[in-house]
Amino acid sequence: MSPQDPRVGDRFRRFLGRLDATGRPGGVPTDRTPDQPRSTASGQRRRRGGGEQLNVPPAEFTSYYGRPVLKPPVWKWDIAAYLFTGGLAAGSSLLAAGGQLTGRPALRRAGRLTSLAAVSASAYFLVNDLGRPDRFHHMLRVAKLTSPMSVGTWILTVFGPAAGVAAVAEAAPWLPERGVLGLGRRLLPPVGQAAGLVAAATAPALATYTGVLLAGTAVPSWHEAYPELPMIFAGSALASGAGVGLLAAPGDQAGPARRMAVAGAALELWGSHRVEHRLGLLSEPYRTGTSGRLLRAGRALTAAGVAGALVGRRSRVLSGLSGVALLAASVATRFGIFHGGVASARDPKYTVVPQRERLRRREAERPAVEG
Repeated sequence: MSPQDPRVGDRFRRFLGRLDATGRPGGVPTDRTPDQPRSTASGQRRRRGGGEQLNVPPAEFTSYYGRPVLKPPVWKWDIAAYLFTGGLAAGSSLLAAGGQLTGRPALRRAGRLTSLAAVSASAYFLVNDLGRPDRFHHMLRVAKLTSPMSVGTWILTVFGPAAGVAAVAEAAPWLPERGVLGLGRRLLPPVGQAAGLVAAATAPALATYTGVLLAGTAVPSWHEAYPELPMIFAGSALASGAGVGLLAAPGDQAGPARRMAVAGAALELWGSHRVEHRLGLLSEPYRTGTSGRLLRAGRALTAAGVAGALVGRRSRVLSGLSGVALLAASVATRFGIFHGGVASARDPKYTVVPQRERLRRREAERPAVEG
């Protein structure tokens, strides 16, 4: 630095002088009074001409780069299909028990065969999600009543063989009357009746445990809907079983199926209404996007199926169409609940905002409790 140039310190002091006189470099005045602290004025100052606001804006919800707070479920469509087939198996076994106890063979046969097919599909979807069949076997090493997954594994283990024996018993009339197969022809019907009743007794647990399983996760819209999910799944199971009866049984034997359709629709529609309106912000995933469209379609198909079942008592075609509508409604409802939960886990606001609301409520209630 040459002797003729001013020193850096002199330049800096002149800069500070200008800054004290104007509030910022370049001579732009501020609204700070001489005796007002610079920090106070800077918190209130705005750039002239409608520019950006210099004070700190009110804090709003955000997350780290918009990433989810929770890890979304890794389950795919096979678990949503498992929810449907499990409910269908449960509803069909109840339908078969009703046909068995009231002397309606067509209803009993349709329910038993559908129950076996549905529980077999459930086992496939579950094993496909687990990745290896031996993992299902490993889950049978323990019985933990506080774990819905463990309880569900044992429910399937009891229900599946019972439904299989009941379905196999339907083949007894085709066996020869003599020899070893003749003995099977005589023994299968009573064994099938007992097995059918065991499957029906296990069916309510099979129909509802998946709702308990979803509500036991940390997924916000599933967890908050813990009172409604078992109700929705029970109603959906009854409606799908009724759909099987309306499709397969003649009109004079479809009375239990119609009553099941009315009861199932009432539970399903009431539960769906509650999850879409009771949960506040967490109801939003059930009203929008894929989940909203599926649940609206499910409600419409359920209402149409019940109406057709009641009106079409003497019309085989209308009863069949009502059965198809009820089955499609069950699919739409199960997939809608599944997609709603996944959507709530992917958006961080459904995790953070309800937590902050609960914290504010606890802080507001604390003085009243302490007083």
